[in-house]
Amino acid sequence: MDPSFQDWMSALSEELWDIPLTDLAIPGSHDAMSYCLDISSPLVRSESKCFTLLDRLFYCFTRPVIFKWCTTQDKTIEEQLLMGIRFFDLRIAHKPNDTSSDLYFTHIIYTHLTVLETLLSVATWLDSHPKEIVILACSHFEGMDDKCHESFIRSIKKLFGSKLCPRKEPVLTLRSLWASGYQVILSYDSQTATRHPELWPNIPYLWANQHTAQGVISYLECKKDLGRPEGFFISGLNLTADRCYITKNLKQSLQTLTFSNWDCLRKWVKEQIPGMGPKCLNIIAGDFVGPLPLCSLVIALNQKLVKKNGSFLKKYR
Repeated sequence: MDPSFQDWMSALSEELWDIPLTDLAIPGSHDAMSYCLDISSPLVRSESKCFTLLDRLFYCFTRPVIFKWCTTQDKTIEEQLLMGIRFFDLRIAHKPNDTSSDLYFTHIIYTHLTVLETLLSVATWLDSHPKEIVILACSHFEGMDDKCHESFIRSIKKLFGSKLCPRKEPVLTLRSLWASGYQVILSYDSQTATRHPELWPNIPYLWANQHTAQGVISYLECKKDLGRPEGFFISGLNLTADRCYITKNLKQSLQTLTFSNWDCLRKWVKEQIPGMGPKCLNIIAGDFVGPLPLCSLVIALNQKLVKKNGSFLKKYR
């Protein structure tokens, strides 16, 4: 783990302090909490009845396979923050038959850690790093009714308080956010969010659903040709293996698949440019952000904005 990026936002060249966060290159973590999956937890509700039955009958076989193909990260949330991750993909749900109000993260199965204890860790870390901004994308919400949403949102407001940046904030530059004391942009993928000005709508995640680097790159290049979305958006480098592929490659794991494709993905990332242009990128998210140097690659892209002899920067003034 390289701690040199723990305060990378405040360490950016001053010329970049007045560029909107939507135009900076920001490293992100796909399925950020899958490092603490509970192999003994139930499957999520959305799984098919057929697969649920298969899991019950052949638990000793299915669970190790699920675990190694659903684990996308191997570093804790605090370690990911220290490495420079500033976007977190958080998939939240309430466990079936759980009489408590606790919420957990999910990726086919549930995590050991609860959502609130994890978000408390983020809030505590931000207290020690007052010039770092994080983007938290909360989604999925299986098993949560309106009452559960409202209770969770109250807890979020209490936890982050004045750190929450409202969705109608007119200026999203580092300099303006520092002046306002805002450190958290929280995207909440539910209609419930519209009642709360502190919460942002869903952030588009460009996901290729491919198991090769070439497939991912081809998809992202096609999306670039269509022009970038307004505001924040995520380009996902994460590979996806369907169940047919997994069945034919039982000796592999998501980690071995990711590592074997990394060199090709790394070269593509180095060629990207952040900014406001139609083919410019914003958040770039991936798997295994600890052992793979995603953060350093993405953060370095911001220097391309400084090297444009000031002509690019003048557009923001």
